[in-house]
Amino acid sequence: MSRPGQGVMMPVNGLGFPPQNVARVVVWEWLNEHSRWRPYTATVCHHIENVLKEDARGSVVLGQVDAQLVPYIIDLQSMHQFRQDTGTMRPVRRNFYDPSSAPGKGIVWEWENDGGAWTAYDMDICITIQNAYEKQHPWLDLSSLGFCYLIYFNSMSQMNRQTRRRRRLRRRLDLAYPLTVGSIPKSQSWPVGASSGQPCSCQQCLLVNSTRAASNAILASQRRKAPPAPPPPQPPPGGPAGTLAVRPSATFAGAALWAAPAAGPAEPAQPPGALPRSPSAPGGAPTPGQNNLNRPGPQRATSVSARASIPPGVPALPVKNLNGTGPVHPALAGMTGILLCAAGLPVCLTRAPKPILHPPPVSKSDVKPVPGVPGVCRKTKKKHLKKSKNPEDVVRRYMQKVKNPPDEDCTICMERLVTASGYEGVLRHKGVRPELVGRLGRCGHMYHLLCLVAMYSNGNKDGSLQCPTCKAIYGEKTGTQPPGKMEFHLIPHSLPGFADTQTIRIVYDIPTGIQGPEHPNPGKKFTARGFPRHCYLPNNEKGRKVLRLLITAWERRLIFTIGTSNTTGESDTVVWNEIHHKTEFGSNLTGHGYPDASYLDNVLAELTAQGVSEAVAKA
Repeated sequence: MSRPGQGVMMPVNGLGFPPQNVARVVVWEWLNEHSRWRPYTATVCHHIENVLKEDARGSVVLGQVDAQLVPYIIDLQSMHQFRQDTGTMRPVRRNFYDPSSAPGKGIVWEWENDGGAWTAYDMDICITIQNAYEKQHPWLDLSSLGFCYLIYFNSMSQMNRQTRRRRRLRRRLDLAYPLTVGSIPKSQSWPVGASSGQPCSCQQCLLVNSTRAASNAILASQRRKAPPAPPPPQPPPGGPAGTLAVRPSATFAGAALWAAPAAGPAEPAQPPGALPRSPSAPGGAPTPGQNNLNRPGPQRATSVSARASIPPGVPALPVKNLNGTGPVHPALAGMTGILLCAAGLPVCLTRAPKPILHPPPVSKSDVKPVPGVPGVCRKTKKKHLKKSKNPEDVVRRYMQKVKNPPDEDCTICMERLVTASGYEGVLRHKGVRPELVGRLGRCGHMYHLLCLVAMYSNGNKDGSLQCPTCKAIYGEKTGTQPPGKMEFHLIPHSLPGFADTQTIRIVYDIPTGIQGPEHPNPGKKFTARGFPRHCYLPNNEKGRKVLRLLITAWERRLIFTIGTSNTTGESDTVVWNEIHHKTEFGSNLTGHGYPDASYLDNVLAELTAQGVSEAVAKA
């Protein structure tokens, strides 16, 4: 299945432009935490295009057209989406597709998530699915797009090739995305004049404008007290017209957050962390120089003011990575958007509390074995469990043949049990006729034998079988964890919530290596970031029980796997495998620490779901 060409992206002042005199469908997209570009709806894209025509450097209030997007604003100048209640900023882009593709026809393909809601596919995947659908292909493999899914059009379902789990999908007709032809007029200069009309009275614009009004009042009072600022430095000789000369802000030592044109009066440009500017403000156009919220004064974050006391009545708000290299601008924008518009007061920036990841240093003499758990280390090598000789033998071991199957769906191939398996012609096994049906021994769910053979052959092939309906495990389930070492011992420190109890420390260490045949890309190198990884349990009866089960899970290679990191988006790397660990020793700022009263019960349930129970550990 060939993949349709992606939209042409030609950045000009932050905006993409289609080729001259060629009709293109415009789709605005935002970048999520997994580095995937997610499309806005057609209604939102029409709204953005309308604002873009009026002011290419203004801001778009998404809540005006979609109630679910009330907190969001798009700043067209910086091409970022800003969430006002949290301060989160994400890149956006303006992408172009062929008018005959799915977005040009208003066709949306969606899959059903665990909550029963429908989620739209990425636009390139949507176009690929629609292309196969129009050509009347019975199924579509998405592996060429980086996803291990199969799309079945007859049953309108999506199947995970690894887990064999199925989800429903649907094709929906919606508003067609906006169409553009040729080039777009040049961006208007900022700010827009007062003749641009009356300001919008919606709650989103009122929030932005009230924030600006409050900040302008504060800045005016500070400007009267502050000494005259030195003139901005001139651009280098021969520099192009319109070059921005940058001077450091007094708020952030060493951070260039102010910008002024080289020619003409000094005018601070909008910093990356400021609220997106609206085309209009109460009382007419805003005065140049009054939109920068990162001003000197009470918001100073240097080491001098860090030692100074906060003035009475001025709210203090913690900011992550204030003097570090991490992203500080979203947090700063969130603060000013919420607090300034609510109270009209300056905000004193303080450092956010840092998570306590590790305990105080421990000498070797203070490290003790865990009572009731033999040894202090477990190592795993390359796959050591014997594979079953024949997938058919494994399936028959756990199934009973059904002579008169009921007239219901096989949840693997989505064909009726009274008909042949959907894998007929795709998979051939001697002795397994496509119409044979079997029942799993413990749970009683029924499937085509050929479907279960196909599911087993596409998995780890370790001699175990897992019911795709109820997840009951038959045999001993093993995973694809790379070789490594697990250490565990007692340290003389207590976790929050367990004041009178010592702590079990677990240390996992997995080196980089080459993927084996059971991994996503055999023969390719995999990375192992963040090792050794330290995890913590309380040294009580339930904590020791969890440790014993974690040792069993480690020996079965179930703790880690090789996949794509949810945090960084990196593929072919070692990631956690559905068994949560506590990696934060003295706090719970990230959600991976203590106190957490339900953690031990939750991780026991996760281990049971992987087929690791106390009875098995004792055996």
